Amino acid sequence: MNSGLLYAAVAYAVWGLFPLYFKAVQDVPPLQMLMHRAVWSMLFLVIVLMTRRQWAWLGRAVRDRKVLGCFVASALLLSLNWFVYIWAVNHGRVVDASLGYFITPLLNVLLGLLVLGERLRSLQWGAVGLAAAGVAWLTWHSGGLPWIGLLLAATFGIYGLLRKTAPLGALEGLTLETLLMFPAAALYLGWQSAAGANAFSGAPLSTQLLLAAAGPITAIPLLMFATGARRIPMSLLGLLQYISPTLQLLLGVALYDEPLGGARLLGFILIWGGLAIYSLEGLWRSRAGKTLGA
Repeated sequence: MNSGLLYAAVAYAVWGLFPLYFKAVQDVPPLQMLMHRAVWSMLFLVIVLMTRRQWAWLGRAVRDRKVLGCFVASALLLSLNWFVYIWAVNHGRVVDASLGYFITPLLNVLLGLLVLGERLRSLQWGAVGLAAAGVAWLTWHSGGLPWIGLLLAATFGIYGLLRKTAPLGALEGLTLETLLMFPAAALYLGWQSAAGANAFSGAPLSTQLLLAAAGPITAIPLLMFATGARRIPMSLLGLLQYISPTLQLLLGVALYDEPLGGARLLGFILIWGGLAIYSLEGLWRSRAGKTLGA
């Protein structure tokens, strides 16, 4: 098996199994869990960079106002994305969270149109239209917007757009983002400790280890993804990305008994139809390009 394919597939599978981790620490309030995730991720990433002796980029990034501003914005978006996801899992909304990551690829297409001035091909318009119909159906059926899915898709889509134009790699970028999160996280956890409400203090060793594991659990799949993405075509990477929300959906329905009735399933089917058109159109164009270039 291609090593890049293996790295990317494992990364997406780990992300798809994230509900298992956050369910294991669901007694920790979502906001506090977010702060622990930021702190432990930062500590783990700093250790990784220390072993690699890769620090030259940090001074340049901090001195460049444009770069620093970009990463302040991406850190805020990532924090919001993490918080909404943790909240959703802890409140029995894993299926809703999976919806967000099914929508994200098509939202990226729209962001390319609106922000980057990219032109959509007819089949891409059809894919976006089907997904929009699915969201509209879910909104009508439930009597309200599927805000968890839309918020996760929007924050991650805009975050991806910012990181696409940022000059730092995956490891360095996430390190800077968690460094920017750290002051607020440290202050919040210090305040919680003073109030006797820090879940880490006085907790069983198993809980402490689970909280500390937020660092490697966050960073390792990202590093695997970055390694895999460099070794396989974007068309293949685009198909692999559906591993994560599919696993989340299966966990939500099969393991956590979240409802997925016929009416709700219809909304998902419309969105999956849009994703199928989008993916197949991308594969066709990729193969056509290779044929012409041969």
